[in-house]
This record gives sequence, structure tokens and C-alpha cells, in this order.
Amino acid sequence: MKLIKFMLQHSRSSLFVAVLAGIVGGAASTALLVVISAGLKQEAGSKTKLVFIFLTLAAVVMVARSISSLLLQGIGQRALFKCRMELSRQILGVPLRRLEEIGFPRLIGILTDDAGSILNAVSNFPQVCVNLAAMLTCLAFLAWLAPTLFLLVAGAIIVGLVTYQVSMMAASKHFTKGRKEHNNVLSHLRSLINGIKELKLHRDRRQSFMSESLEASAARFQQHAMAAMKAYVLGNAWGESMAFLTIGLLVFLAPHISHVSPANLTTFVLVVMYVLEPVGYLMNQAPTLSKANVAVKVIEEMGLTLEATKAEPVAQLPAEKWKSLELVNVQFSYVRDDGAGTFVLGPIDLSFKPGEIVFLTGGNGSGKTTLAKVLCGLYKPEHGEILLDGRVVTDESRDKLRQYFSAVFADFYLFEGLFGIDKANLDERATEHLRELRLDEKVQVKDGVISTLDLSQGQRKRLALMVAYMEDRPIVVLDEWAADQDAAFREVFYYHLLPEMKVMGKTVVVISHDERYYGIADRLVKLDTGRIHDEQRNQRQILNELAV
Repeated sequence: MKLIKFMLQHSRSSLFVAVLAGIVGGAASTALLVVISAGLKQEAGSKTKLVFIFLTLAAVVMVARSISSLLLQGIGQRALFKCRMELSRQILGVPLRRLEEIGFPRLIGILTDDAGSILNAVSNFPQVCVNLAAMLTCLAFLAWLAPTLFLLVAGAIIVGLVTYQVSMMAASKHFTKGRKEHNNVLSHLRSLINGIKELKLHRDRRQSFMSESLEASAARFQQHAMAAMKAYVLGNAWGESMAFLTIGLLVFLAPHISHVSPANLTTFVLVVMYVLEPVGYLMNQAPTLSKANVAVKVIEEMGLTLEATKAEPVAQLPAEKWKSLELVNVQFSYVRDDGAGTFVLGPIDLSFKPGEIVFLTGGNGSGKTTLAKVLCGLYKPEHGEILLDGRVVTDESRDKLRQYFSAVFADFYLFEGLFGIDKANLDERATEHLRELRLDEKVQVKDGVISTLDLSQGQRKRLALMVAYMEDRPIVVLDEWAADQDAAFREVFYYHLLPEMKVMGKTVVVISHDERYYGIADRLVKLDTGRIHDEQRNQRQILNELAV
């Protein structure tokens, strides 16, 4: 029912026609059995009319099943497409910190595995409808043919369904637990890929990670999957036993409890044996449908989770020239990833103006990157205000604030295409920046597509800076950008690239530990445990301190 409800949200009329066609196909299949039974009873010379009816019904079955399958396949593909796009748009509209709390493995699992489970179920849904219709119409025919025998069959079916449902509930429970454990598996696999160098270098870490994290989580997932399939196998075996037991009762017991002719009894048993095939198909599809139901539930819960967080308005206006950007008594907090309490940034009072270079310094965990994300509008302050040209930045204008920034964070991501950048002379402008960043011999840009991302970390950072140049935003945030550069290009960065951006009128916020280059900054802001450690020092004070 969850799967049907999910599909109804996307195409009610098509689903109705598809199900109706499936019912017609199933009913026609049952009618074929009646015609076959009648044909076996009649003489050879009197079967002309039955042949015509038989061919007509066969054509109806073929057409009805084709219509049902095509319509349901279309509904499923459209539903899956809309689901993925809606979830992707919701994810883009949710604040960054909320997404970090939800967890990226969980989001990836929904967009890939859960969507795939639904697709598999939807692909098989046409045959489910056809076989379900065939089963129901066969039962209706049996009730008309021999009511007493039908009651016997119905009783056996009820007992079988009730007992089968017990195993289905157990299997569904394990599928749900397995789906949750799968998020942990994805998280550990992500750690395996991202931390491959560290794992290779440290044998004990590698063995501990494999045994305590990845292998343990994968084993729990396997246990739930095997338990679910075990429940389904036992349920199917019990269902098949009940089916053969029912046929045995009809053959050996029915003649003693019901005055039914041998011909009708033969027809009755023939129909019961025919209906075993659709019943068996439906039972075999139970795992697929159960996984789809779990997937729909997970997606619905995620949709509710995302919708419960108010989506941020999208900026309608391009970034204008600005005069001042101020943080007034700003505070932001979050629970540390290691569980060691809550980190609090602030209160912070800080101001920026066009055409200056500001260095953010401090030890690891002092709050530099968090402050940069608050400044960019990626994190919403819990207390205090951000003022842009004297106007308070609100939820409605926060996305507009972001349009003033380009950023290369320590965990930056590179897209293969230069999306959202002015197409005029795009390749030529990119090539010019690549030459300045000494990447022109390794990377080319053609039709806005970067030729390769297979570069060293330092070169990837240069490529990310090239993208920031192309965006041409008035404020640039660079988070430990020079940390992965060689000594020669670090000199180029501090003594050529930064002053060049300042001449262009850009404000550059640099998170850096390179003390020897602090004299480049117009101001130095040092953080310690989330607060500004001392007064902001200007360039003259910095130079005097370095000289000493």
C-alpha cells in the first residue's frame, strides 16, 4: 500500500488505467481456463465457437498486460525521477549545518539504494497487478463453480495468509534494521576510500578499522539481510505446503463432503493448480516489495525531516557593490564530532571592508573555519547579527549575502564543469588563469569542461582558485589554501596572487598558519577556543612584531 500511495502521488489517472488493464488481463486469463475446461468436455466438431472465444481472450490478455506494463513502467520512472529531483532540491534548500547533522551517508543511501529499491519494485509492479487480478478472478470463479469447495479453499488460504504474514512481519523488521545499518556501512566505506593512505601506513589502524568498524557493520547488515530472507524462504515453503495440502483435500476429501460432479471437480482442481503460479509469483515478490516499502518510508521520513526545516529563500538579485560587512556579537555553537561537549564560537565582533587582506589565525579547533562559514552565510548565527552595508542579514537575505563570496575550503569539491559562470570567452579566460596558476600544461578547459581532475592536492587547490577567479565575486575566502603548495608557489601566492586580488578591489580572508607571511595582511585576527584572542592587529603592528 505504501508503494501504491507513492505512485498515486505522481499519476492517479494512469495508475487507475494500468490497474484496470491488469484486472482485465487477469480476468481474461481466468476466462481462458473456463474455455479450456469447456473445450475438454465438448466433442471435436462443436468447438468452433470456443476456438473464436479462446483466440479473442488470448488477444485481450496480451493487449491488457502490455497496456498495464507500459503504463506502470512509465509511472514508476516518472515517480522515481520526481522523487530524486524533489529530494535534491530539498537538500539544496536546507541549511548546511542541518545537512551535516543528518549525515551525508544517509543522504547518499536515499538517493541511490532506496531509489533503486523503489525502481525494482515498480519494474515488477505490472506483473504483480496482473497476477493479483488473475488470483482474485480465479477465486471468484471457484466460488461460483462450487461454493462448498470454495469455502474449504478459502479457509486454507486464510490460514496460509495469517501464518505467512507472521514471517513477513519478521522479515520486514529485519529489512528496516538492515537499511539503517547500511548507512553505517556507507559511512565506513567512505572512510576506507578517503583514508586509504593512512590505513596503508598503519597496520594496527588498518586491522582495527576493518575488524571493529567496516567488518562489524557489514556483518550486522548481512545478518539482518539473511534473517529477512530466511523468514521469506520459510514463509514461501509453508505457503507451498499449504497449497499442495489444499489440492490433496480437494482430491481425496471433497467427494465425501460435497456433491460435486467429477467434471466440475476436475475443473476446480485445474483452476486451483493454475492459481498456484500467480500466488507463487506474489510470494516471491514479497522481498522486493518489502524493501520498496521500507525505502518509501525512509524517503518519506527524510522528506518530512527536510521539509520540517524551513527552506532558505533563493536570492533573486545579483550581488551589488558593497561598503561594509560587520559581525555584531555573533555566536554559533555545535556538538563536537568526537562527542567531547559543545563548541561555542563567539561572541564575535568583526568588520570587513572592500580591498583588504585579513588573516584569520589560531590553533587547530580554534574556530577559524566555523567563523568563515558564518561569515559566508553558510551557518546561521544563533545570537547576534550580520550587517551588510548597515542592513541586518535575515533568513530572506542570507542567500543574497552568499552571492558576494567565493571560497576554497579545506574540504573543497571540484566540479568537472564551470557551472553558473558567464559563458562569454569562457575557455579563453580560464586558460589565462590556468597559465597564471602554472596549470596550463596539465589542464585545459574546452566548452566549459575541465579536461582532468587527476592532480595533486596542491594542483587541485590551484584549480579551485581558478574557479574562484572565474566567479569574480567581491569577497574571497581561502581556508589553509597554501598548506599543500610547494615553497616556490607559496611565495607566488602570498607575494603575487593576494596583492593582485587586493588591487582588483577584492576582500580576501585567508586562514593561515604561515607566520612568515603575516606582513602581507592588512589585519591579523587571532582566534582561541572560539573567541578573538587579542585585539586585531594592523599591518604596521604585524611588521613590527615580525621584525622583533
